[in-house]
Amino acid sequence: MKRQDGKRPATLRTVAESAGVDVSTVSRVLNGPPSEVARAASRETADAIREWAARLDYRPNPHAKSLRTARSNLIGVLVPRLSDVVLATIYEGIEDAAARHGLATFVMNTHDRPAEQRARTDLALARRVDGLVLGDAHSDAVFVDEIAARKVPFVLVSRHAGTHPAVTCDDYLGGRLVAEHFLQLGHERAGVIAGEPFASTGLDRTAGFVDRYREAGFDVPTLRSAFDTTGGHQAADQLLRQRPRPTAVFAVNDFAAIGALGAVRDAGLRPGEDIAVAGFNDTPLAAELPIPLTSVRSPMHEMGSRALELLTSILGGEEPRSERLAPELVVRASTRPG
Repeated sequence: MKRQDGKRPATLRTVAESAGVDVSTVSRVLNGPPSEVARAASRETADAIREWAARLDYRPNPHAKSLRTARSNLIGVLVPRLSDVVLATIYEGIEDAAARHGLATFVMNTHDRPAEQRARTDLALARRVDGLVLGDAHSDAVFVDEIAARKVPFVLVSRHAGTHPAVTCDDYLGGRLVAEHFLQLGHERAGVIAGEPFASTGLDRTAGFVDRYREAGFDVPTLRSAFDTTGGHQAADQLLRQRPRPTAVFAVNDFAAIGALGAVRDAGLRPGEDIAVAGFNDTPLAAELPIPLTSVRSPMHEMGSRALELLTSILGGEEPRSERLAPELVVRASTRPG
């Protein structure tokens, strides 16, 4: 069979003869999973094979490859809602890493509802995905335990649950960083807008903050809220009605913190002057607000990328090892007088 340009297509044997290696080596380098490439050839040999394949315009047969490997090269990703900029950035990291491995991804929203989590998972498995990346795990681990029992390869991202493999920010440390910042500024009365009770992100960030304050001898009131501006505004309203009123508020994500800034404004107070407000994730909006928001920067894109890398290692037969990435406190005017 000839191509439209009249030339016969290059084959694995053509590439192997040009590179001076066995056909099986070429097949593993060009068509095998990432874990197999390292076993098949040295980095220099693998690079040479890829160069010859490009020079000869070798084009693998996707159908034949699928039959040989019984792999779809498709990864399903579940998130609560992709409209959330944090989750969208994490997904970009997943997608970028997948492209480097020759994998395709698709994402589905579950709205953090167990029934939809199960339905979306079934849809993904019906598409014969090689594995899943889950950004919507609940801390009780019931749903992810079910997936593990079905022997589906998966990795958690952003949130952790049980002992399942996960790539997360060190959210506990991030909460402690905010508490340390507030204490250094002299804030003995602080409150926490703690987020949803089923998400490890909010639970860990709250725990890190509260533990540091207790070490300093102070109790901290905490209020639950949705991870959005409305929830943050409502929770901050309640905190500001307490007597004595807190002089600092930590919201466990930036959108709740933006809602808290609105409540502070409505109460006639000035963020950074009358009351300190800090958030978490350091989304792009945080630095652009009229009063820029102090926030804990989490490595969102890297989290997604590392989660996909961890999944490929699991698919390659390696033992999974969870990762916690380091946060960084970015101080801005919302907590800094003057």
